[in-house]
Amino acid sequence: MTNRLYPDFSVLLVDDEPAWLRSLSLTLERSAGITNIITCQESRDVMELIAREKVGLLLLDLTMPHLGGEELLEMVSEKHPEIAVIIISGLNQIDAAVRCVKQGAFDYYVKTVEEERLIGGVLRAIRMLELERENREMASRFFSRKLIHPEVFADIVTNERAMLAIFTYIEAVAKSPQPLLITGESGVGKELFARAAHRLSGCKGQLVAVNVAGLDDMVFSDTLFGHQKGAFTGADQPRRGMVEEAVDGTLFLDEIGDLSIASQVKLLRLLQEGEYFPLGSDRPKRLKARIIVATHRDLSAKVASGEFRRDLFYRLKIHHLNIPPLRDRKDDIPILLDHFLAEAAASLGKRKPTPPPELAQLLMTYHFPGNVRELRAMVYNAVSVHRDRKLSMETFLEAIGSAAAADTGQTVDNASIFAGFERLPTFTEAAELLVTEALKRARGNQTIAARLLGISQPALSKRLKGLKE
Repeated sequence: MTNRLYPDFSVLLVDDEPAWLRSLSLTLERSAGITNIITCQESRDVMELIAREKVGLLLLDLTMPHLGGEELLEMVSEKHPEIAVIIISGLNQIDAAVRCVKQGAFDYYVKTVEEERLIGGVLRAIRMLELERENREMASRFFSRKLIHPEVFADIVTNERAMLAIFTYIEAVAKSPQPLLITGESGVGKELFARAAHRLSGCKGQLVAVNVAGLDDMVFSDTLFGHQKGAFTGADQPRRGMVEEAVDGTLFLDEIGDLSIASQVKLLRLLQEGEYFPLGSDRPKRLKARIIVATHRDLSAKVASGEFRRDLFYRLKIHHLNIPPLRDRKDDIPILLDHFLAEAAASLGKRKPTPPPELAQLLMTYHFPGNVRELRAMVYNAVSVHRDRKLSMETFLEAIGSAAAADTGQTVDNASIFAGFERLPTFTEAAELLVTEALKRARGNQTIAARLLGISQPALSKRLKGLKE
């Protein structure tokens, strides 16, 4: 497996001292995971290198023979303003630093500065360049509204424009090394979107999915970071954690909203420092995977209540997509029904049944608290007991009726549906309101409306005739 270079653009180091170039290259790779590095000892070759290579960041020594750092900075700023330049000097020259920043340098460091400060400055420059690229990409996608890789989203069945907008957003941010937060109710298919983002990321490794709900802090640490032999009682052999399993790939953490505060701290450190410690080890390992997280929880509310760390929340939502519930994309129900009928029939070794024409309309009147997962389960249940050529509606009616009865019980317990009425409607008025609402939900289909009201279709026809007179 070929390791993916980080960042996507080259980091060019220019210095006439070969020992310094070697030292800085090793430091950036060891401490920051920066592997896409080019070194150059001859300042006169820099402009040719930039023209030939995909350079995004330039670390430039100030004092060099032939072409000095200030001269090179002026040339790069004029011809390649998209390249960020960090000046590194052997001396603390305040006047030179001010001049360089005025000419467009991103930052200025002295060679004797603490290693950590220099690495932090380089990482800040890389993140700035990545965000600029992502903003350009998103703006381009927003105006074109055209998918480049529609095949990646083949598993997500939809015709909704809102969903297609989510696809274009995923294409725009898929290659970003920053975390991606996916929110949405249970059953909307958050893992499908995570898999699409992984396939578009260009990562050579696999997608490793971990459901972190219910994991205590010790199990969370062991699951993600692994352990050394003898780290705790029963640790007879070393074990790789999921972070290591996902090297050069994507680590998908589902149900992130259920993490304990202690585990949140460890996840935050992993994201901020880009390193972690296996249990029982005092030697850190580098994070070499993209992080995608998902939750059905309202993280903003959990932050407000103190159950979720604010700093972790903002770190995670650098890229954020929210998947709409099925009740907000009801026009997708007919195509999802057809898709799941074919899938269920193939899975159960049966011929695909023909659904009655009113089935899709019936399903579109239902609010689907379990979302796409609930619809899929309904279809599989119906196909499993299916015998005739035409699919029966009975299992769907039973499922919807049970859910409706449960919801009705909750409504009655919580508040009266007439609480907002200043004057109680008469029986005739209430019946008219019910019939009108049922027809509206059934989109004019009297058979469906009658089933929603719990009466026969002839009884509904009679009532409708009475309303017209």
